[in-house]
Amino acid sequence: MQNYAEVVRDFVEKHATGLTVAFVAGAGLLAVRRWLAGGVCRSKVRLDGKTVLITGANTGIGKETALDMAQRGARVILACRDMTRARIAADEIRQRTGNGNVVVRKLDLASLQSVRDLAKEIRENESRLDILINNAGIMMCPKWKTEDGFEMQLGVNHLGHFLLTNCLLDLLKKSTPSRIVIVSSLAHEKGRIHFDDINLDKEYKREVSYRQSKLANMLFCRELATRLQGTGVTVYSLHPGVIRTELGRHLIPTLSLWKRVLAMPFVMLIKSPWEGAQTTIHCAVDESLAYESGLYYSDCATKTPAPQALDAAAAKRLWDLSASMVGLA
Repeated sequence: MQNYAEVVRDFVEKHATGLTVAFVAGAGLLAVRRWLAGGVCRSKVRLDGKTVLITGANTGIGKETALDMAQRGARVILACRDMTRARIAADEIRQRTGNGNVVVRKLDLASLQSVRDLAKEIRENESRLDILINNAGIMMCPKWKTEDGFEMQLGVNHLGHFLLTNCLLDLLKKSTPSRIVIVSSLAHEKGRIHFDDINLDKEYKREVSYRQSKLANMLFCRELATRLQGTGVTVYSLHPGVIRTELGRHLIPTLSLWKRVLAMPFVMLIKSPWEGAQTTIHCAVDESLAYESGLYYSDCATKTPAPQALDAAAAKRLWDLSASMVGLA
């Protein structure tokens, strides 16, 4: 044992500088990781007797949000496209929370008929809807079209949720105080709405499409909050952070090998799905937000969005265009 201690001491003395650098770097890395993790929802509010509908809740931050809502005692509706994965997620949530009131409903946001069918089912079978969380999304996909002929990222991220929300407004108003949470992205800061070519038929770039859809989320939140003033229904938009989820499944395979290798160390620094869900949960339940509406959040705190997300005229114009596209005009 003495010889072992002497060996260790001799090693430390000879490599003191290198060990110090390694320790400082490690501590710095942990500090950066903790900073990037962002805020945590501290609210302990219960949701017994409340109903929450979450789109895209079978994986990622949607699943973590559903798990949190179930732990608070809510009736949780997982609205998902892949029913097999949704049922597996629902079973896991029931087992982990002891809440058997977790149900699965079919929703394909790339089909307006599917959206209408779900909304009809909810209106006919649910007595209330306290929280609607528009979480599902698609990112950086090729130039695909929805069932109704719309550009895919705009169709799924904005138009599908636009129609779903409008179809459920009466039930939300009946259940007041109620909340609508719209998961957007920091990507809105570089976005613009191409009113003259909303489906980007003239020139499609996946990043331009994604940014447009996320800005559309922000403008939808602003205009919706304006229209719902005085109803008891409040609206929130948010940036969840950069998360380790399946959202990047269309982007990562297109990267060159060297880019993927360089990105690997940074993957460990980005948020986990649990961390990424915290701002969504904060907007859905925190008591301090009860009288706020139309604002933008990140890391469980209010943030200032990009100037184009505050354009009231653009928000109204997008609303009218969206309503026409989905058949609500």
